[in-house]
Amino acid sequence: MSHTSLNEFDRAGYASALEHARLGAAEGGVPIGSSLFADGTKIGAGHNRRVQKGDPTAHGEIDALRNAGRRASYAATTLYSTLAPCALCSGAIIQFGIPRVVVGESRNFPGELELLRARGVEVIVIDDPQATELMADFISQHPRLWNEDIGVDGN
Repeated sequence: MSHTSLNEFDRAGYASALEHARLGAAEGGVPIGSSLFADGTKIGAGHNRRVQKGDPTAHGEIDALRNAGRRASYAATTLYSTLAPCALCSGAIIQFGIPRVVVGESRNFPGELELLRARGVEVIVIDDPQATELMADFISQHPRLWNEDIGVDGN
């Protein structure tokens, strides 16, 4: 699926996630960005800050949720992420009932897309070459940090 097949809200949501992935890379962290939109309006965005904060749970999607703040309902939300969500982030998506997720790429990391789909979440993978390249470059340059991020013993 290409960017052109996304609606204007999806393009804005994904652009915010990609911007945050680049911010994370510029800060020396893992380049994964995310944003959360409700009814076409951005309510939060963030990026993976595990390195920057020394926090193992500071994944991009979690950062976006934290920045969005508490909500009574996530029924009308879409979460955007530059990379397929891992088990931690997929659990948060399921826990809060986020009905729709738009993913930049799942080539470098397949994530838990099937789990999300099995739990009724609409998952759209746009196969963005920018996100794919950003992540591939990071993985090749920082394999130990990447393995740490995804919970793989890289020793």
